[in-house]
This record gives sequence, C-alpha cells and structure tokens, in this order.
Amino acid sequence: MSKVVASVDQGTTSTRCLLVTHAGEVAGSSQLEHEQIYPKPGWVEHDPEEIWQKTTFVIRGALEDAGLDATAVAAVGVTNQRETTVVWDRQTGRPYHPAIVWQDTRTDALCRRFAADGGIDRFRDATGLPLATYFSGPKLRWLLDEIPGLREAAERGDALFGNIDSWLIWNLTGGTSGGAHVTDPTNASRTQLMRLHTLDWDDDILGAFDIPRRMLPAIRPSSDPKFYGMTTEEGPFEGRIPVCGDLGDQQAALFGQTCFGPGEAKNTYGTGCFLLLNTGETPVASKSGLLTTVACQIGDAKALFALEGSVAIAGALVQWLRDNLELFEDASQVEALARRAEDNGGMYLVPAFSGLYAPHWRSDARGVMVGLTRFIRKEHVARASLEATAYQSREVLDAMRQDSGVALSSLKVDGGMVVNELLMQFQADMLGVPVVRPQVNETTSLGAAYAAGLAVGLWSDSEELRRNWRADKQWTPSMDPKTRDALYAGWHKAVERTLDWVEP
Repeated sequence: MSKVVASVDQGTTSTRCLLVTHAGEVAGSSQLEHEQIYPKPGWVEHDPEEIWQKTTFVIRGALEDAGLDATAVAAVGVTNQRETTVVWDRQTGRPYHPAIVWQDTRTDALCRRFAADGGIDRFRDATGLPLATYFSGPKLRWLLDEIPGLREAAERGDALFGNIDSWLIWNLTGGTSGGAHVTDPTNASRTQLMRLHTLDWDDDILGAFDIPRRMLPAIRPSSDPKFYGMTTEEGPFEGRIPVCGDLGDQQAALFGQTCFGPGEAKNTYGTGCFLLLNTGETPVASKSGLLTTVACQIGDAKALFALEGSVAIAGALVQWLRDNLELFEDASQVEALARRAEDNGGMYLVPAFSGLYAPHWRSDARGVMVGLTRFIRKEHVARASLEATAYQSREVLDAMRQDSGVALSSLKVDGGMVVNELLMQFQADMLGVPVVRPQVNETTSLGAAYAAGLAVGLWSDSEELRRNWRADKQWTPSMDPKTRDALYAGWHKAVERTLDWVEP
C-alpha cells in the first residue's frame, strides 16, 4: 500500500484516528468515547489524561484495523474540539485541573465583569469574537484565579496552556522530553487572545485578562512543511513521523469539504452545530451575531478567514433525550421515533442548556419546551428536537447572508447527524436550498489529514484535494413557503421564551 496520513480527531464526546489514503478514502479507523463530567450546573469538564490515553488506544487501533505500522504513515494531523482549555505542568506532564469544556458557563460573571468596560464587543475588532463563556481566554483567567499556585507556575514558565490540540501535539512529540508546545491560527483565533490581522497573541488583551504570555503556545501554520515535531519510538505510533497538520474541528471540516474559495460553506452537525463560510484573505466583521475566525493557514501563504455561526446544542440534544429522558437506548433510534409523528404537534424545544450562541449570544437563556398540550407524545418531543437543529442552522444562515451578501445555492453538510435523513430533508425545507452530503462523511478527520499531507507533499495543492470530493446524497426543498414561514415564526416565539431566565 502507498503511504497514508494519520488523522487524530479529538471531539467533545470521543476520540478517533483515521488513516487516509491519497484518494481520500479511509484505510483504517478506531474510535473511543470519554467521560463527560458535570461537577455543578453549567460546568462541563473532561479529564485530559483520559483523553490522551484514549488517543493512544485509537492510534494503535487504527493501525491494527488497517494492518499497517508506522512505516506506512507519511504524516500526522490533529483536529480537536476548540475552546476546551487545558493547563499542565511542563516538568511532570500532569494537568493542574480538569479541562474546561467549550460548553462550560462558569465564566459568565467574569465575562460580564470584563464587558462592564467596553461592552460585549470590547475585543471584537481585534479578535472577531464577543465576550462569551464559549472562548478559552476567560476560562484560562478563571483557572489562574482559582487554582492555588498556578499563576506563580505560569510566571516561572512551568505551566503550559493550550486547547486540546496543543495538549495532544505536546504529548505526541515527546511530552516532558521536549514536546512541541504549539497551536495553529484556527485554534488560536478561538482563545480571544489572538489578533486576527497579525496572527499573533495580543499583548493588550493579555494584559486585560492578566495572562502571562510565556504560558501560551507558539502559533504555527495549520499545514506546516517545517513540522511541529516528530512522534517518538515510545509513543503510540512506535516510530518517528512528522506531526505537521493542526486545525480546529470546524475549520478542519471546512477544509475536508474542500471549501477553499470565498463563498463556499459547510455545516457540521455534531455535539453542536457549526456553519462556516469562507470569506477569503480578508476577515469580514459581523454585524449579525456571527464570529470572524481563521479558516486555515497553509505554509507561508496568507491565512484564509471565515464567518462562523456556532450552535451549542445539536447532537447533544439527542444524547439528552437518550441519557436524561431515556426515550430510547441508542441515539440512532431518534429518527424512527420522530417519524411516528407527522409534524411537531405545535410544540418547540429550544435547547439553550448553556445559553444561546450565534446569532443571539445570550448567556442568560435556558432551555424550554413550549406549545405543550395533552396531544403531545414522546415522538413529538423527538421530532421537535431534530427540528431544533434545523431552525438554529437557519438562524445562522440568515445572519450569514446579511453579513456577507452571499446567497448560497446549496449547503455541504457533514458530522454524525447527517445520517438522519428526516433531519436533512427538514433542513433543506427550512433553508430553501439543496443539502448535499459527501461520500466520506468524516470530513473533520479528512481535513486534518489533508493539512498534514499537503505539508509533506502527499498532495500537491488544493485542486488535487478537490478531485477527491464526491457527493453521496442530496436533499431538495419540498415544503411550501407559507408553511416554512409559519414554522419558523413559531421557532422565534419559542426562542423569546428562553431569555432572561438566569438572573445576574
């Protein structure tokens, strides 16, 4: 077999490793879930050491699945849940605290305190982001304030910060024995600490947050021909392989969907839901509640930017129906249950479990079910849950049209929920444009593989990658506009009921 690229895809609920061929096909794979920790209402944590352990297991599992060893792997790419914040000791490799997950809301009071001077958009011109619990910077400040001895360790240079990508790359490239402490612009742009126009940490913002610069990783290209480092003989690959690709998960999906040109967009349906629109080499400031973010940086080329609409709860809502309400035993059963209802029965479910993200950015919101009558059964709840994801995506796309002036002719989709054909049809109906699913649905993993493969010359350029993309299925709108408008108006009424629930 010719060389493959290993993609380590560390997500919110699981970690996987895919081995990707030159044709963009999967030669081997392995996946394991990790524990979700909820210490208090609104708090969400992960164990970084468990994540690293599961990463080693899935790397070995993918190699075994493909019948390959390290000599067949040309490069390693990493993609990760963004904003999830880890701080660890350079000398021991031990985390100072569990990872604070992107969904966590413990920094709400801290964000309000910072917003008191300059408002929610205090740092938006520099970073493209509003002040929100979502991002890593406030989480890091919380850790520095709350963990005894951490600030002193950070000022000594012993405490290292990163999103999950930095944690994994550091461990893959040697850890305490000289591991590379790096990140890429896509991940750095989610910390609220990087200036978009320079792709460097912003000293003024670091000063405002009172964060020591020396604990931050070096920012390197998303696809780096100079390599971040090499894997080790003692590590899970049991050989020396260049680690040279790094993308936040949503930017990796945009890359894997080969949305390389301005105006191209994708929507990923995972734990949350994330719609990204490539805006080219110029960052576009949003006036409609979207985020301005880095899409990628390939080698020495100029960075590409994107507008992003982030929805906190999508697939996580199906997990909630399974684990908390126990409506079914397996998440795949939600579609069959939802199909038992012809429509939502007049009810809406707004999953503002940790507030509302784009385009509202309301941390005071909490989830509601509205429109309940004696007629409502569990199948209506299941259907309303799927519809909630489509409505939230419609809100984001409407904001994207206002900011960019681009009217999409179709939408590329990926992620675990796109196997749900009821959802995909309803999404096409809500958007009024075709929805297209690719043959290789794991586009997040694919994007990280492509970034690493480009760095070592396995693929020559983006046009070669475009030739790998193939459609699997397309859904076209079938709902009449009057019905669409009435359903969407009902959703907006439901969203209004979520607001002002949490008192400051």
